[in-house]
Amino acid sequence: MNTILVVDDDQDILKLESFNLSANGYKTLSAENGKEALQVLSSEQVDAIILDIMMPIMDGLETIKEIRYGLHSNIPIIVASAKGDESDIVMALELGSDDYLTKPFSMKVMLSKVKAVLRRMQNAKEAVDIVRINELMMDVQKHTCTVHDIPVELTATEFSLLYLLASNKEQVFTRAQIINKVKGSDYPVTDRSIDVQIATLRKKLGDEGNYIKTIWGIGYTFKES
Repeated sequence: MNTILVVDDDQDILKLESFNLSANGYKTLSAENGKEALQVLSSEQVDAIILDIMMPIMDGLETIKEIRYGLHSNIPIIVASAKGDESDIVMALELGSDDYLTKPFSMKVMLSKVKAVLRRMQNAKEAVDIVRINELMMDVQKHTCTVHDIPVELTATEFSLLYLLASNKEQVFTRAQIINKVKGSDYPVTDRSIDVQIATLRKKLGDEGNYIKTIWGIGYTFKES
């Protein structure tokens, strides 16, 4: 069952959207502003977000920025707003929303948008089950890694860490984000242990390990050049 986070400061709209989603087989979570939405995301697994723009405390545009540059950058976001000017739509899409609904809209249209973004996300997940970058190949289903077609023995943590970086090329991850994504926020791993695992990965991968770049003062990224 997919979980949808509905974010809107209008209680009537919040209840209406949540009711229709629940009636169509989705689990729903709710928040009344961007700050509450980020709190929900920090503790719950969410598959898609329906997000209003004009909200108190933290509006929708700022919320999109926080999500896209944070730990939940891949969650699909559908903006649902009364702001229907072309400039408003373009701005939301450029910031990273996946689709845009102008209020008022029918619940059937909303449900079709949700179904579409979830389908695209599922297709994207299936597409990255195998990661190929030059001579490096990772097969998630088989949990194998090869360099120049030679198997590389990786621990479960090393495999997860490499997959995180290699499947999100050019994206910079802080050490805290790596820990959260690889082990979970409550796992007792230190920043130093991440540095050690990165060093071990580079050694095991040989020349391909040079693609793992240190971003001083921030963390790590995966770049081919």
